[in-house]
Amino acid sequence: MIIVMKAGAEKKEKNEVLKRIRELGYKPHVIHGTTRDVIGAIGDERGKLVLQSIESMPGVESVVPILQPYKLASKEVKKEPSLVRISAAVTIGGREIVVMAGPCSVESESQIIDSAIAVKEAGAQVLRGGAFKPRTSPYSFQGLEEEGLKLLAKAREITGLPIVTEVVNPETAELVAEYADILQIGARNAQNFALLKKVGQLDRPVLLKRGMSMTIQEFLMSAEYVMSEGNQRVILCERGIRTFETATRNTLDLSAIPVLKEKTHLPVIADPSHGTGNHLYVAPMAYAAVAAGADGLMIEVHPDPERASSDGPQSLKPAKFAAMMAKLRLIAAAAERSL
Repeated sequence: MIIVMKAGAEKKEKNEVLKRIRELGYKPHVIHGTTRDVIGAIGDERGKLVLQSIESMPGVESVVPILQPYKLASKEVKKEPSLVRISAAVTIGGREIVVMAGPCSVESESQIIDSAIAVKEAGAQVLRGGAFKPRTSPYSFQGLEEEGLKLLAKAREITGLPIVTEVVNPETAELVAEYADILQIGARNAQNFALLKKVGQLDRPVLLKRGMSMTIQEFLMSAEYVMSEGNQRVILCERGIRTFETATRNTLDLSAIPVLKEKTHLPVIADPSHGTGNHLYVAPMAYAAVAAGADGLMIEVHPDPERASSDGPQSLKPAKFAAMMAKLRLIAAAAERSL
């Protein structure tokens, strides 16, 4: 259920509503709107009728049932798009398209710093790079772990770019949060519910990638796990799903972007690097994602892809990334967005 407060409701009235929700055995989540606040009451749906009594409390405009299985992520709770603030200069979900770029893995100090400088010069607003890498094969490069986090922090210090990096298990989540500005949940962990709950308890925005075999409803339910723990700063990422097609690494489901924008208030970005697995296809799919309504992009960029420890074939060289960004500005303008 959602409790819609009246415009101008007093703080004391809101606190009384929150108190009553807890007394009834539900967990309240306050969502701040542009003109009024909405309070989500999450709990056992069998007793939702008792929440109707809150409608008579001072400051309450209405009590409305949420029909979707995902409650806090639904547009039934919040009509206007959510803005997720990353830093003083970067907010995702507004008119500006945010580009996150960098190598798949942090390999060395020179590699990550050179990458950071290059992507910033081309116009990227966030640096991506993996310190912990979950890989299909146990024999593949698994990342530099905390040393990689320290190198990312150094690259941020030099360039001023906030960093996004992956969290692979609940045990290291707090360590990653000490360094990262955005916590990434990869496709393989999109239904790791213990991990989703853990990052939901941390004070960092969460970039949630769609699992390779996930439906859109399952994707939004994973976001709900994070949000139900108190963290409302969730960014959804379409990164391709597994189909029968073998010409590309995955099938980048661009139709998911407008569908998600219709169903949820959360910002949505696309990852054409993982979605295609081939550097030749990254730029065209990036343009298409922006045209489809994406709020941002995640692009793999490496100064020497031929020698990359992971995902070299899908990584752009800095010059090609810069060329893509130049054209992307034109596409963004046509979509009435900025870059």
